[in-house]
Amino acid sequence: MTEPIAPEPLTLGTRAPRLSVWTLAWPSMTLFALQSLVGVVDFLFVSSLGTQAIAGVGVAVQIQFLTFGLLEAVTTGTVALIAREIGSGRPFEAARVMRTALVLATLFGALLLLAIPASETIVSWMGVAPEVVSLAGRCLRILLGFGIPVSVGATLAMGLRGAGDVRTPLAIGVVTNLVNVVACWVLIFGRLGVPALGAEGSVWASGIAFVTGALLFLWLWQRGDLVLPMAPWRGNVTIALARRLLRVGIPTAFERGAFQLGLLLFLRIIAAFGTEPISAYLIGCRILAFCFVPGFGFANAAATLVGQNLGAGRPDEAARSGWRATAGAVGVMSSVGLAIILLARPLAGSFGAVGEETVRLTVFFIYILGAAQPLMAIEFTLGGALRGAGDTRFPLFALLAGLLVFRLGAAEFLARPLFGSVVAVWSCLLADYAVKAALLAWRFRSGRWQAVGV
Repeated sequence: MTEPIAPEPLTLGTRAPRLSVWTLAWPSMTLFALQSLVGVVDFLFVSSLGTQAIAGVGVAVQIQFLTFGLLEAVTTGTVALIAREIGSGRPFEAARVMRTALVLATLFGALLLLAIPASETIVSWMGVAPEVVSLAGRCLRILLGFGIPVSVGATLAMGLRGAGDVRTPLAIGVVTNLVNVVACWVLIFGRLGVPALGAEGSVWASGIAFVTGALLFLWLWQRGDLVLPMAPWRGNVTIALARRLLRVGIPTAFERGAFQLGLLLFLRIIAAFGTEPISAYLIGCRILAFCFVPGFGFANAAATLVGQNLGAGRPDEAARSGWRATAGAVGVMSSVGLAIILLARPLAGSFGAVGEETVRLTVFFIYILGAAQPLMAIEFTLGGALRGAGDTRFPLFALLAGLLVFRLGAAEFLARPLFGSVVAVWSCLLADYAVKAALLAWRFRSGRWQAVGV
């Protein structure tokens, strides 16, 4: 293996911001809010085509989320290692991590292409109606076809966040989301002389947006306009670095993959209750996407601050950063939870719930989501803090404990004819989030994560 080559000294760009919880959290929250808003607009476009279109696109997107979870084998390690290297004052090593991560991301995206022929078979495992299987299978084929740009763009964005630059991903996210909305309008309804593609136009628009984002990231990076410096390809993509990345990231990939698989199994349990419950659930998930926004922002802030402070040899400050981020997340997300409970019925209508039974069920689901917000805040933020420290195995354990026992296990039991209530099944979410929040709080308080090596 050749030695790493640096033609000239590399330093962190002068545009690097002074880091704090809020300076890192607000751009991420803004971006996630924008993405959620675009998702809602897309959903409303699709909902105008009927319940079958909602179910078909929704199921395909849920399966795509499973691939996003698997990609975290690369992106989680990227954030943790880059944050450590930047905190330690070694920007060239951070650049080497970025190079290696991009190679791994490209390979992952290429593997997704191999699943395209099995798209309808994968969808059929969800137990949805045959007409939904056909549409969802076509949508999933399109989404999988964009696997490489999705993987490359997400990895570059997470690498920048690890280096403390959250504004560039925000700026690129604004552009790509605008592209997504315009493309949705054009392709779904056949505007500007383009043939109407119906529900499939929604996923084509997503793919076009993914390509746009990946190209913008690569263009800025090759120009040297990013805070994260570049390193030559020769000698700086190594098996040793790949192993470090995957050692940190693979537990999170299992965690995210298990979570998304759990969501799909949970969706399968709900599907047995009929079309109205599954439509209400998917509508509720769209609303939940907005509730997640603060959690994602504070989790990213916690990961970056904990990783950089550990790299700089400041474990006490790393712990304080994690708790500060958690306190901010709990405050914001509790307020969001109260708001959606108070506005449950108008929200259900605004997000496309049609029919008395669908509206009624959507309102019940919103109540459950609102009550879960403080617990979600703890899970998101402390999970992000532990991953930023490289402690990715314990969040996996916490996820499995909550998901297998308190969500899926209890839901399967409550779905039996003795109970027969989809609302009872949805209530299992509260127990799931409570268990995960308690376990993650215990782990972070123990301080054992400070000794985890990356």
